[in-house]
Amino acid sequence: MTTAIAPVIPRSRGQRLYWTFADGCVIARGNLVHLARNPAAILNLLLYPIVMVLLFGFVFGSAMNVAGGGDYREFLMPGMFGQTMTLGVMTTMIIVTNDAARGVTDRFRSMPISRAGVVLGRAVADMVNSVLELAVLLLCGLAVGWTWHRGLANALTALGLLLLLRFALIWVGIYLGLILTPESAGAAWMPLMPLTMLANTFVSPELMPGWMGALSEWNPLSATVAACRELFGNPGWGGDSWAAAHALPLAVAWPVALTLVFLPLSARRYRRLAR
Repeated sequence: MTTAIAPVIPRSRGQRLYWTFADGCVIARGNLVHLARNPAAILNLLLYPIVMVLLFGFVFGSAMNVAGGGDYREFLMPGMFGQTMTLGVMTTMIIVTNDAARGVTDRFRSMPISRAGVVLGRAVADMVNSVLELAVLLLCGLAVGWTWHRGLANALTALGLLLLLRFALIWVGIYLGLILTPESAGAAWMPLMPLTMLANTFVSPELMPGWMGALSEWNPLSATVAACRELFGNPGWGGDSWAAAHALPLAVAWPVALTLVFLPLSARRYRRLAR
């Protein structure tokens, strides 16, 4: 059984951009309304970061050390921010995969709407969800004694880097969601979780075995977390390696590179569905 494809309506470049944006906003609103009507999904979205802050901050925190010294909870929170943004790729991937399996994607493809607007709407909705998650984590961090020490402008820059990483990983999630089955997407957390641990999220790379520390320093997540620690003025940033000394430019370069690779791959995969 093939999916009916909506006819392409001739439009100028300006009209295409306008309708892509307009359709993306409508689809993003629909995704957010769907989430708002599912309290269990909202609770699941927000409960994980809260539990992780309490678990690592109070249960494991007393046994953790920070290279160079400093309060572990202040070291922890930028890592928690980064890990939460990274694990958001699971949310994107599972939603996209389920939409494809339930026929939602096929219905969109049969309608006279911008195909780019469909994936744009998904990206906008996920960014709104990420801002909500980040706001909850910030409140949790302030509640357990974390704060920033280098002014509001640097703190906002750090939050911008976190959202930039999340934006890049949205396209990774969309692409994987379009090529995986729901069962495969549900099991994808198994390789993803170690990748968020093999970074400077919970432990300083200097305290890891040599080869593991080197791998963790070049993890894209580590660049964002190290840059955020520097901007927040929290302990655990800096180091002797090139990656540690250039965390800020790497925190921009990695997400830009991921976006340049996976955004066109996602758009191309969506255009070729059911062909």
